[in-house]
Amino acid sequence: MKKRVVALLTAVMMGTLCLAGCGNTEETVAESSEEVVVEETATEEETEEEAQVETEETADVEAEVDADQAAADEVAALIDAIYVQERTDETDKQCADAKAAWDALTDAQKELVEGEEADPDYFGRDTGDASLDDSRNQDEIGENEILVVSFGTSFNDSRVADIKGIEDALQEAYPDWSVRRAFTAQIIINHVQARDGEFIDNIDQALERAVANEVKNLVIQPTHLMSGAEYDEMVEVVEAYKDKFETVSIAAPLLGEVGSDATVINEDKQAVAEIITEEAVKEAGYDSIEAAKEDGVAFVYMGHGTHHTAMVSYSQMQTQMETLGYDNVFVGTVEGDEAFSAEAIIEAVSEAGYTKVVLRPLMVVAGDHANNDMAGEDEDSWLSMFNTSGKFESVDTQVAGLGRIEAIQQMYVEHTADVMNQ
Repeated sequence: MKKRVVALLTAVMMGTLCLAGCGNTEETVAESSEEVVVEETATEEETEEEAQVETEETADVEAEVDADQAAADEVAALIDAIYVQERTDETDKQCADAKAAWDALTDAQKELVEGEEADPDYFGRDTGDASLDDSRNQDEIGENEILVVSFGTSFNDSRVADIKGIEDALQEAYPDWSVRRAFTAQIIINHVQARDGEFIDNIDQALERAVANEVKNLVIQPTHLMSGAEYDEMVEVVEAYKDKFETVSIAAPLLGEVGSDATVINEDKQAVAEIITEEAVKEAGYDSIEAAKEDGVAFVYMGHGTHHTAMVSYSQMQTQMETLGYDNVFVGTVEGDEAFSAEAIIEAVSEAGYTKVVLRPLMVVAGDHANNDMAGEDEDSWLSMFNTSGKFESVDTQVAGLGRIEAIQQMYVEHTADVMNQ
């Protein structure tokens, strides 16, 4: 009972104090409610403003990303347009436009370039100094011309060492003849022209140049490894110009006559087998092929390969290696017969008991195939596949074309002499 009285008195006193000191209670509550509503409204407005800013910033970033990709896609389309085998009246302008558009990209945009054939390496990869090359497209040829016909390469260092090396050797051997150049791959011609500003004749341009310069005696020296599809195409083009000159002769490719089957070998194949093996053994640090064999080393020569009947040339080279007693030398190809694939060669080398491998291109030029398909970092390169197999203690590469070897250069000189003497 006493507790109820105390509570009632306390309530009355609090009410009295509130009426005396606080004024109208309803007004105070109303004012407090209004303040809360205002604060909540302000917070909502601030949140909406922040969200709007974030949305605008996101839109700006997305727009910038889209713009970067659009610029990169434009360059990719321009590269794809010149990644063709046919030259037209628009080719020179297309090459210039592609390079100008590439140069206008930021570094970040360049990394986004990707097309059917285009990628950042088309213009961005450093392949050496193009100024060290000589495109050999000069006029004032004279009556006698040696036209050196190559497939070509966009790798500047290799073009200088391998193709120019052969051309220089021919010019030195035949100072009374003018040595000129032609590439059969317009794709490569366009690449070098667009990236480096170096103009190389295709075979039609080179032959037209010879006609315009009133050349009388024309010798064609192909740098092709064998008489494959590219060689046949070259012969067909030359045939159309034969009546423009007093004499036209086509010298043999490096490996000479193809032959009918794997057992057919000749002096050219023997010479190439001996020369490339001597170079490979020396670069690997051995005194002889026998010393390398005793150390468990196998040399694997990677050729290009072909679906042409000339594919038999690789079988003949393998036969030639065996005939010379080079049991630890294996010949494979990037394309063509599955028996020459990387997988097949890995098994053959492993089954023969070799634990160390040296990869080297069986190609005149150490270009894209040698640098990427053989010695590249991608998982499908021969280097990666041999390492991934887990069958070998070590796998090394020698990225060097045949064309830079002096003894190979002299073989071309001799092939040219053969047709001159005829």
